[in-house]
Amino acid sequence: MMTPAEIEDLFSRADGAYAFARWGRPIAPIVFGVEDETLKTVKGALEAVVTLAGHQMAETDPELGANLMLFFFRDWDELLEVPDLGRLIPDLDPLVARLKQADASQYRAFRFDDQGGIQACFTFLRISGDMARLPAETLALTQAVQAMLTWGDSAFVETSPLAVLPDTGATILRPEIAGVIAAAYDRMMPVSAADSSHALRLFARLQAPVTPPADDAAPTTH
Repeated sequence: MMTPAEIEDLFSRADGAYAFARWGRPIAPIVFGVEDETLKTVKGALEAVVTLAGHQMAETDPELGANLMLFFFRDWDELLEVPDLGRLIPDLDPLVARLKQADASQYRAFRFDDQGGIQACFTFLRISGDMARLPAETLALTQAVQAMLTWGDSAFVETSPLAVLPDTGATILRPEIAGVIAAAYDRMMPVSAADSSHALRLFARLQAPVTPPADDAAPTTH
């Protein structure tokens, strides 16, 4: 069981501001740069986490076609060759330059609707170095979790959202993180919040047991 302070930390920015948002519409994903088998793994992970949240997926979004876009590539410069990507990501050229300079392995950008809920998410993953050595299942489940909510800047810097079961060696979504996701999508909870009292409301909903997706229901990782 997480404490209210720990939940608050999950959605706190570097400047101390509390900033929470969840999807306000069904998620319509599209994945670029992977083989068919990996595509199935990524979509399977998304379906598992969306089901856990009690949310919905869709084939298309009425405004964007796809509202969750995941790009897998080996070099940041490849993004500059994607047609019309600059229309979706403002100032794409300087952004790519900054990511290259920082030797970043991933970048995630959200777009929000009038209620502050997530309208779209763009995830970019540079598959090289340590990232390239991760199993596809690991990568997929981690990215599914991170796309579901606007987690804070340091939410998973020191502790992964995943855990390994000691008896079987299977990797699952940590139960406390699964609980937070499920609580965040409770129909009585707002789609966005900027006050830390929201963390107390999440805490109050963590009393109900939650079964996290495991390796027999979703992609696994470590």
